[in-house]
Amino acid sequence: MCAIVGVYGDEEATKIAYYALFSMQHRGQESTGISSADGEKIRLVKKRGLVTDVFDEDTLNRLNGCCAIGHNRYSTAGEDSILDAQPVFAKYKLGEISVAHNGNLVNKYEVRNRLINRGAIFQTGMDTENIVHLIAKSQEDKLKDRIKDMIKKIEGAYCLAIQSRGKMFVIRDRFGIRPLSLGRLKNGGWIVASETCALDLVGAEFIRDVRPGEMLTFSKDKEPKSEQLFEPDYHPCAFEYIYFARPDSIIDGKNVYNMRLKMGKQLAKERPADIDLVLPVPDSGVAAARGFAQELGVPFEMGIVRNHYVGRTFIEPTQEIRELKVKLKLSPIKDLIAGKRIAIVDDSLVRGTTSKQIVKMLKDAGATEVHMRIAAPEIKYPCRYGIDTPTKDELISTKLTPEEIAKNMDAKSLGFLSIEGLKASLGDDREYSLVSFDGNYFAGGSANSPTCAVEINSNKRKKNTI
Repeated sequence: MCAIVGVYGDEEATKIAYYALFSMQHRGQESTGISSADGEKIRLVKKRGLVTDVFDEDTLNRLNGCCAIGHNRYSTAGEDSILDAQPVFAKYKLGEISVAHNGNLVNKYEVRNRLINRGAIFQTGMDTENIVHLIAKSQEDKLKDRIKDMIKKIEGAYCLAIQSRGKMFVIRDRFGIRPLSLGRLKNGGWIVASETCALDLVGAEFIRDVRPGEMLTFSKDKEPKSEQLFEPDYHPCAFEYIYFARPDSIIDGKNVYNMRLKMGKQLAKERPADIDLVLPVPDSGVAAARGFAQELGVPFEMGIVRNHYVGRTFIEPTQEIRELKVKLKLSPIKDLIAGKRIAIVDDSLVRGTTSKQIVKMLKDAGATEVHMRIAAPEIKYPCRYGIDTPTKDELISTKLTPEEIAKNMDAKSLGFLSIEGLKASLGDDREYSLVSFDGNYFAGGSANSPTCAVEINSNKRKKNTI
């Protein structure tokens, strides 16, 4: 899962992109980058690290121009992941180009092998590099037509911001799996971003979501031109509401916090527990836990304190680091917990490592019982549409029943939100992407398709590390 931003028609484009990326830091902490264009040249800065670590005033001032695109990348496999930072810049027949991509191409290897057979040389394992090569090798005379030619050859989930020296192109796949919003800046410029929280921070007016299958072209002194490249088959990702998006963001007209609240209430209806207190796993479990407590009429407390200077365990590179960071990140308030029957609500359960340690932590703090509740269905299939979930064998729900998992983590009980309950919470106005729960790979590919994890050596495909 990554964040992208594109800004066009503003002299402060780079700084606006910087603040937008800062607001979407939760979508990726491995690396960040911004490229700017001034009509004559594209300039690029990208490095490993957080947005505030990579960019300073001097760096931003060097990235001059009225167009900027940016990218935050979440953690990947391999020590050399600086090679995989985005945007990806290249010089080609028509000039210069820079590409930022959020998603995952399920036909990555087929496309790459064809390109290699035609003489292409790759520096990384990123599918974004496929996109650059497809554009460069197209025989069309105009960049816009080369982009259309490229789009016909890729499959999967993608939101793209493509920058030339004078224009910006934004494309969303026909399923609209990953979110992408369009906003108007106060001075008349334009911004697109993965989440509306980015628009809020820079003071932009939300205009609308980029439509599934749509391409927007931004040119000097013109309104964005919209072209529908594909017939929409809208399947927004349910996991954006469950976990990834910021609670204040609005996706497809629905506030993320309110959706999580509804999930918690539905979870309480389906899997109630005889308890004294409800606690969330901060931060993404807070809204669901509040809804769970409200529905049961049980007190809700922020009984676990999170150290916000430690990254999210779901997207850290190695299992050893994840296990240490659970202890560094979460601390119980013993006075609230001791002697009580606790329900602890989390947003999802992947491997079960974090949850097991949380149960132990609560019991060590004096809880008499710990009931684990998950405000999402059981994850039984790896997502191949932009979330780097583990292989099927690494998903705990593929090997154990909820009762067996509860016993394994020493919890009194474990309850998941049902798939039907998730649908009821999100609403019946959409067909959502539920691939992690139901295994429906509607956008192509399968559980064995390429992942978001980058392989440094494409001949030795690295395992997922989430």
